[in-house]
Amino acid sequence: MKALLPVIPRTLARQDVDQALERYLREQAVPAALGLIDALEQAYAQIARHPTTGSPRYAHELDLPGLRSWPLKRYPYLVFYVARSDHIDVWRVRHERRDTPVWLHPDAPSASDSDPQG
Repeated sequence: MKALLPVIPRTLARQDVDQALERYLREQAVPAALGLIDALEQAYAQIARHPTTGSPRYAHELDLPGLRSWPLKRYPYLVFYVARSDHIDVWRVRHERRDTPVWLHPDAPSASDSDPQG
């Protein structure tokens, strides 16, 4: 059996999740916040098991080879990531209605950038 790659969220991805959780908690929607955490853990497990399972749609649209996205179950968020040889590099966790090209340009990490903390 193939070893699972560790999923390493970048700083911006962690901030995205924190902001989403804060929104749910401000609305006193604790079950929704807990559900978001569960859905995110499930998504991370899925992309760790099957890194190529995510959609390459934005990779093609934005000319960022290797970029993939995976939707959270029951939540309107997408996990944007690049599969590296030794880990899954999670760039962002964004609401599906956000303007993706805006946050990817011009300061987005490149697909060859291997710093998972960036």
